[in-house]
Amino acid sequence: MPTAASLTDRYDTASGLWADKMRVLGYYDGYLGFLSHFPGRTPSNASVMDVGAGTGAMAEAWVAVHGAPRDLTLLDPSAAMLDRAAGALRRRNIVPKLMAQGLEDVDLPPHDVVLAAHVIEHFPDPARALSQIADLTAPGGQLWLVVSKPHWCNAIIWLQWRHRTYRPARVTELLESAGFSPEETYAFPAGPPSRTSFGYLARKV
Repeated sequence: MPTAASLTDRYDTASGLWADKMRVLGYYDGYLGFLSHFPGRTPSNASVMDVGAGTGAMAEAWVAVHGAPRDLTLLDPSAAMLDRAAGALRRRNIVPKLMAQGLEDVDLPPHDVVLAAHVIEHFPDPARALSQIADLTAPGGQLWLVVSKPHWCNAIIWLQWRHRTYRPARVTELLESAGFSPEETYAFPAGPPSRTSFGYLARKV
């Protein structure tokens, strides 16, 4: 596994083209589908945090589906990624709070909704990462989680990012151990997301 510092350096380098790449590969559209798939399940006027926000694709999809949250915090160790995320959200008249730091360094009150797309698979201890995410989620709050799943496409991605993949049963175990109640799963229907990713909606107990 790469170190946290080296991974951040690589994301800094990739940030210029990352947002366009996510759209071309269908991840933004995939997030739109996931976040709109369970109507009536999302809280109104919510405080939202995107953990491992990157260039903000999942946060931007949340705003597109659910409108402006009460407040929006973007967490990512790459300042370059966050700069591009902020630009995309400002075009939607959203001014997010930016936190260029790692998950283990965050000291914030819990949020009503936490978004985390392709985050825990970069940690050597995914259980600890989910426990830290749980600390950022209010009791009864939602976690919208996307995790890499076993597929040969992820073997290609692994060559660059050295991430892990997890089967749904294992992710469910990790969620429960971290204090979440898994409620729904989502199979992305098309494109690269259908081969690389799986979605989970869980509630903080």
